[in-house]
Amino acid sequence: MQLLLQHIEALIFASEQPITGDEVLSCLKTVYGWELKKEQFQSLISELKEKYSSEDHSFELIEIAEGFQFLTKKEYHHVVNTLLQIKAKKRLSTAALETLSIIAYKQPISKSEIEHIRGVNCDYSIQKLLEKELIIISGKGDGPGKPLLYSTSKNFMDHFGLRSVKDLPQLKELHIADNEIGNPSDLLDPIDVPVDLEPGAIIEEVDENGEFVVEGSVDPQAAMGSLEQDLIDDEEQSESKEE
Repeated sequence: MQLLLQHIEALIFASEQPITGDEVLSCLKTVYGWELKKEQFQSLISELKEKYSSEDHSFELIEIAEGFQFLTKKEYHHVVNTLLQIKAKKRLSTAALETLSIIAYKQPISKSEIEHIRGVNCDYSIQKLLEKELIIISGKGDGPGKPLLYSTSKNFMDHFGLRSVKDLPQLKELHIADNEIGNPSDLLDPIDVPVDLEPGAIIEEVDENGEFVVEGSVDPQAAMGSLEQDLIDDEEQSESKEE
């Protein structure tokens, strides 16, 4: 019975997520052929809970999410929280994130292709992504030297909550129009300018229905003549002041 208890303890300890009773029983039956009734299993679980409730242990056995998991006791919350904050600071650099994004959308892809897109060396970024198990070596390319090909890993999918690469956000295609200098299309108001206005028409405002309200019009030739006359008058005034 003691050996059985230790095996259950080992399974719970080794599981990263809460392990259910059915999973524990299935493992024991597959390896040793042990068949336990649920009443027997619950009795063993109660024994483990009592064992780790002692002050001699900094963690305890908790029933959570329909399973069982070892968790640190609340008395050690502050020191554990400090450790988690330190680990949280060890995040991916901008270069590593850029490299990971390229691999995610272009996989499988070689290092030289990644560097061609980024324009810089990617050895360090790729090494870090491999260490964090966010990418894997998925094969070799057909190019010269048979370069290694990189793809995202299952850990990448789990980390970002994706079922497959098909769930990645779709990249939007950018269409850049030939704009005049100082008149970018992305800054223009998306209102269609009416083409049936008279030359020189003055648009004062736009009504509630989005229609242009034309208050009057100006003769282009007359306006140009008036402007020329103003320039002549200014020039004559400047000459008279100099005299």
